[in-house]
Amino acid sequence: MILSNSNIINSFYSTFMSKINELKQTVNRPLTLTEKIIFCHCSAETIINYKSGNNYISIKPDRMVLNDITAPIVLLQLLNTKQEKTAIPTSIHCDHLIKVNKDKQNDLNDALHEFHDIYDFLQSASNRFDIDFWEPGQGISHQLVFENYVFPGGIIVGTSRHTCNAGGLCMLGFNIDESEALDIIQNHDIEIEIPQIIGIKLEGELNGWTSPKDVILKINGELKIENKNTIIEYFGSGAETLSATGKATICNMSTELGASSAIFPFDKKMKRYLRATHRTAVASRVDEIASYFCADTEVIKSPNQYYDRVIEINLSEIEPYISGPFRPDNAIPISQFAENVLLNGYPRKLDAGLIGSCVNSSYEDLSKVASIAKQSLEKDIPTASKLFICPGSKQTFDTADRDAINMLLKQIGGQIMANACGPCNGQWDRVLDDPQKKNSIITSFNRNHAKRTDGNLNTLTFIASPEIVIAMTIAGDLCFNPLKDRLMTYDGEKVKFTDPIFEELPKYGFVTKEKPVIQNAKNEITFHQNSKLIQAICPFDKWDGKDSLTLELLIKVKGKCTIDQISLSRPWIKYRGHLENISNNFLIRAINIFNGKTNTVWNRLNNRYEPVPKVAKDYKNNQLESIVVANENYGEGINREHAALEARFLHVRAILANSFAPKHEINLKKHGILPLTFINPEDYNRIQEKDSITISGLCSFTPLMPLDIKIKHENGEEETFKVQHTFNQQQIDWFKAGSALNFRKYE
Repeated sequence: MILSNSNIINSFYSTFMSKINELKQTVNRPLTLTEKIIFCHCSAETIINYKSGNNYISIKPDRMVLNDITAPIVLLQLLNTKQEKTAIPTSIHCDHLIKVNKDKQNDLNDALHEFHDIYDFLQSASNRFDIDFWEPGQGISHQLVFENYVFPGGIIVGTSRHTCNAGGLCMLGFNIDESEALDIIQNHDIEIEIPQIIGIKLEGELNGWTSPKDVILKINGELKIENKNTIIEYFGSGAETLSATGKATICNMSTELGASSAIFPFDKKMKRYLRATHRTAVASRVDEIASYFCADTEVIKSPNQYYDRVIEINLSEIEPYISGPFRPDNAIPISQFAENVLLNGYPRKLDAGLIGSCVNSSYEDLSKVASIAKQSLEKDIPTASKLFICPGSKQTFDTADRDAINMLLKQIGGQIMANACGPCNGQWDRVLDDPQKKNSIITSFNRNHAKRTDGNLNTLTFIASPEIVIAMTIAGDLCFNPLKDRLMTYDGEKVKFTDPIFEELPKYGFVTKEKPVIQNAKNEITFHQNSKLIQAICPFDKWDGKDSLTLELLIKVKGKCTIDQISLSRPWIKYRGHLENISNNFLIRAINIFNGKTNTVWNRLNNRYEPVPKVAKDYKNNQLESIVVANENYGEGINREHAALEARFLHVRAILANSFAPKHEINLKKHGILPLTFINPEDYNRIQEKDSITISGLCSFTPLMPLDIKIKHENGEEETFKVQHTFNQQQIDWFKAGSALNFRKYE
């Protein structure tokens, strides 16, 4: 449900105050804002343990947000439990699958047709578990969450790196994977490492062409974070000059630094935004206790004593920045950018400019863009490049439509697309005359990695503020600097843009508030017959009680084996609700050490080299189980649930490696797979291509106790050695039950 009930609000903030007062007595020192929020979501026992030096704490978040490519696998597994509703308020947003191809309505219609299996399932499952379901076309998850659900002092978690967008309204947002989302739905806390806290003091005020986007681009270009477990906390008089949506932009892109979250203290700008988005009760309640929603006075006066690192930035001295290509942290001031373009030989001609994404699609952003579009029309300047706009939500789009912003953008040739992630998430079905030719585009998005927007390695993507993006798009020139350069009108006159003007919030308020789909009747879950996109998941089998597992070697991976090599994301995202189909991407990018090729391994059943998923399925269909052997840090990267689920579905029962990425190691354990590590790293070299590998010692499986490995080579020779593991007793119980989900169900 949308947080609007006054009793819920009063209860939360009354508890918040008392918890902070107790917390101060426990730790006996001034607190940062981050510490206040985190520890107010912990038990008293956790806080005491923290004081004694424990590095991990368990927190209970207030809300959770899922999207249409992460929610299916969570809900499909949830159907195998006794759960009747989610343990915390949850929302699902259909924003990732809509492709940019034709125009707003046609693209939406295409998505509704192509992905109706997914949408119908998500809507019926949301109704079953009392989840707020936001239909395709209603907006991007982070924008909708910011407009409807975010409240100061809370903690929100989501299956996206940019959940920290919520920091723009003084709410901590954390990224979780699908397995953690399933845990939270079942009323389990999440465990986080005590973060380092970087304090960034903002002074002065932005002016001219400089925007909040430039603040975070500058920070991304200059600040290096060594510890990924870091939260950035902004403070200072300059912070109070930034709008709520401007603060959200800064928080959103803080993850590009490697930070886990970011937050601003509560102020008048936030209060104004809450009121404008129909949350007057929240604004009033927070305003009564506003002193609780900032760092303590002693911290502000002596920040170096309380933050792990302090950085000072004068907003008045910042100029616009542009980052790219390929890295968001490759940020350069606009005064130096043209020289950089020429020096590196980047294509100077701009093919396209794109505005929107969850980071820059607010009403404020669109009004800035419209002010430049208006100048272009009044001064008779032609638009040289293609322009695409993806509004963040239907509410924002409708308000911009009423206020003639959309009309201005269309008049200069802008194409307004569906309210969805679109190109920011790689869903741009772009047609190029020559895909092999390098081309430059500029966006207001948050990421610009290779192939990110259109899947083309030859596309060089640059990031800037929305106003810089539209100015450069009109010019069609990557070297154009609107602060000083002039453009030619249709009549041959040279003119210059004036500084953009904007409305922080719509003068006449937002149009009617959009709401999630509400159904009262608890209908059956919708599974379309023979669907290729949604498939029910059967619970995995329990351990058979035998002391050993004999496994066929599926693949011995050469070098790194990241999440993208285990479970390639695009173009497979539409199959994330169909475990059988998405398993066809399992390890297809991993390099087989025996032949140096990808997706080509030996099949003992027919003595041929075939694709990895094909061989794994052959073994499974013939009642054989398999093992993967890898080197260092297996599963490195953004942890996708499918990388572990696919392995278990294909009857891969163990991964033997020199080391694991911690999150992926836990995911493997949750699905009843044995992540084992070589005690002697050189034992990796003993594995041969046609080996069978037996793991023994399962009847006496206990924490810290090594397991035994026996290798049987093709020539009949055998070798033995021991391997270690990191299972605790609960995780051993998961293995015996077949999965963590089974264990909780039987429990």
